[in-house]
Amino acid sequence: MPSFDIVSKVEAQALDNAVNVTTKEITNRFDFKGAHVVINLDKKDFKINMETDDDMKMRQLVDVLISRAHKQGIAPEAFDASKEGHQSGKVWKKEVQVKNGLKQDDAKKIVKLIKDAGLKVQTAINDDMVRVTAKKIDDLQAVIQLCRASDLGIPMQYENMRS
Repeated sequence: MPSFDIVSKVEAQALDNAVNVTTKEITNRFDFKGAHVVINLDKKDFKINMETDDDMKMRQLVDVLISRAHKQGIAPEAFDASKEGHQSGKVWKKEVQVKNGLKQDDAKKIVKLIKDAGLKVQTAINDDMVRVTAKKIDDLQAVIQLCRASDLGIPMQYENMRS
């Protein structure tokens, strides 16, 4: 039976490239000349720690990071920048978490979306992915279109398409 997997993962090298390009752009920007800017990537925990002089520069830094990451092929939904930055002395610090892997509740949302659509497919949650199987490939393609059209706030990739 044809099947495919729905996953949500961020490639570590692409994330590293996005952080490096962001650092390079910020050092060349006129409005950041002489400003204290630090961007560190924790590859193990998929966290980006940032420091700037003030809140306005922090927001600009996050915007530049997300736009550069999008050009590297990372979906903007992969960044969880909802946690507010805090002031530590003269410096603003912020931690941006990068979502890597489907959480259990996100996988349940995807399964519920597919079940509510009434398509003739079977879904199964395996660790951090959702496997979708069907008798016809057309049904699988309909599931992919359904997931792309829905706004779940989760970056999704579709892989291991087997027929």
